[in-house]
Amino acid sequence: MAKDKSKQNKSNQRKRNDIIQFVSIVAAIVLLNYLATMTFTRLDLTEDKRYSLTEATTEKLQELEDIVFIKVYLEGDLPAGYERLRDATQEMLDEFRAYAGDNIQYEFIDPSANPDKEKRNQFFQKLSDKGLEYTNVRVNEGDKRSEQIIFPGAIVTYRDQEEAVQLLQSQMQTKPEVMLNNSIQQLEYELMSKVKVMTQYAKKRVGFVRGHGELDDLETADIQKSLSDFYIVDSVRINGQLDALQLHDAIIIAGPEEKISEKDKYVIDQFIMKGGKVMWFVEPVTASMDSIREKGITLGVPQDVNLSDQLFKYGARINSDFLLDLQAVPIPVVTGMVGNQPKQEFFPWYYYPLLFPQSQHPIVHNLDAIKTQFASSIDLVGDTAIKKTPLLRTSKYTKVASAPHRVALNILRHEPDQRQYSNSHQIVAALLEGEFESVFKNRLTRKITENPEFRFKEKSLPTKMLVVSDADIIKNNVNRSEEKFFTLGYDKYTRKIYGNKEFVLNAMNYLLEDDNLITARSKDFKMRLLDKPRVERERRFWQILNTATPVILILIFGVIQFYIRKKLYT
Repeated sequence: MAKDKSKQNKSNQRKRNDIIQFVSIVAAIVLLNYLATMTFTRLDLTEDKRYSLTEATTEKLQELEDIVFIKVYLEGDLPAGYERLRDATQEMLDEFRAYAGDNIQYEFIDPSANPDKEKRNQFFQKLSDKGLEYTNVRVNEGDKRSEQIIFPGAIVTYRDQEEAVQLLQSQMQTKPEVMLNNSIQQLEYELMSKVKVMTQYAKKRVGFVRGHGELDDLETADIQKSLSDFYIVDSVRINGQLDALQLHDAIIIAGPEEKISEKDKYVIDQFIMKGGKVMWFVEPVTASMDSIREKGITLGVPQDVNLSDQLFKYGARINSDFLLDLQAVPIPVVTGMVGNQPKQEFFPWYYYPLLFPQSQHPIVHNLDAIKTQFASSIDLVGDTAIKKTPLLRTSKYTKVASAPHRVALNILRHEPDQRQYSNSHQIVAALLEGEFESVFKNRLTRKITENPEFRFKEKSLPTKMLVVSDADIIKNNVNRSEEKFFTLGYDKYTRKIYGNKEFVLNAMNYLLEDDNLITARSKDFKMRLLDKPRVERERRFWQILNTATPVILILIFGVIQFYIRKKLYT
């Protein structure tokens, strides 16, 4: 009897301990949840921090004053790759909501949901008119093949403003899985750049310098339009006026063809000394493609715009030469007649190098190919204290031709000798950063340097500049008769759009230190692709393992639990 009573007491004690343990766990969970409500923290355990937003982005989201509504047109029956992009977009928007709360709202819409073909096409056209680009995807269903139209983009709305965002970033000569990965890692940049455009109040000022034969307003219309989303953009003539640039934060000198006077050079130099940012698009050699089309030949000759000494002082020398690259933009060439009609074929025009950015610098990271025309080489020289970063280079199959140089279509009649194209990876664009020395140091009289009206500085504040040897990088095609312009980077022959616009925009964002854009753009996710041959080889093993392992573990756990209970209660 005493033994039974002892067992009963032990049983009651175990029950009390279990109850106390259960209550303690519940109390601890409640306490932890209460403490969690008093502080905000998020943990990202991934190696490349793919679920972490940049500090500038989180600050911007927390400062939102009204609702940003995002309609994403990635919904419905999507191919696997687009499904992954859709899920990544939703995860990114959920991260936005974690910091912005209800000021971020989103909706996923299937643009192909309407069964009525006519109405569906009307909706497609509406999205295209808003700036979204569609893509045709081939779908294989048994023996049948069909095409599916997908709009991998979104429309961002803030108050009375609306902006289109292209979520899938196309890149030439890039595998689909790499292109998809690059698009996912740029989601924060693409979305937040539009949020920044629509919510910013004070804008910095960017001026296009005119008066020395530079590209005109129509030839730079597209990039001016795109820059105006972020900055106040205008044209400025220096005309020797000391205060001509004092209202500007950055200037663009795009393709001058006339000599720049020493007075204007002084104004530009002192603008830099006071921390101003400059984009130089300077062509040391000129050639006419119109002459080549008419006569099949032209002469490329040097042109002096009186900037060589200034750029050399800052750390760059643009050489009077042409770069010929076997990796080039194709042009149509008449190769014969079919009846009474000319027969045209496309050939890579070696004088139009196609630049595929290899640098990891955020200006060019993951950019599509850049189209150039008659580019020249750049040498990085001078002060070692200046940080010099090559951004764009030609391919390893490059030839340097010094000017004056005869340019003829006959070069396309024969296969190129690769041995002649051995001047690999010539620099076409470079970034210079640091404290620059004035080109007018030790060149002016004390009467000028000590005159308070001139406010002469012989060394700059920390600043940045971009040097490019081809003004066509920033020049859009135009239709003079109709006063119309085309998208920057658009090639009328191949109908492709190259990455010229993104390059210029990214460079200006970097020069003017838009940190929330640059840090978001420099994200880099490691690709962890499956080894497809190994997957095929070991498919059956992993299927059996994944199916049997959970069952075996449950059986083992059940047996262990059975013996534990048997030992406790016997």
